[in-house]
Amino acid sequence: MSDKPTQTGKAKSPSETAREERLRAALRANLQKRKQQARARKADGDEKKDA
Repeated sequence: MSDKPTQTGKAKSPSETAREERLRAALRANLQKRKQQARARKADGDEKKDA
């Protein structure tokens, strides 16, 4: 997956570009949130094993 836009022969309108940026930011935020949740679950699992 590349961060570089693909060339389709058409120039993108500013609204399409803005939409793509919003989507990219939302996906990045969602990924970070999922990673944090996974780390928290792993930490909870480790504490239960020690008890």
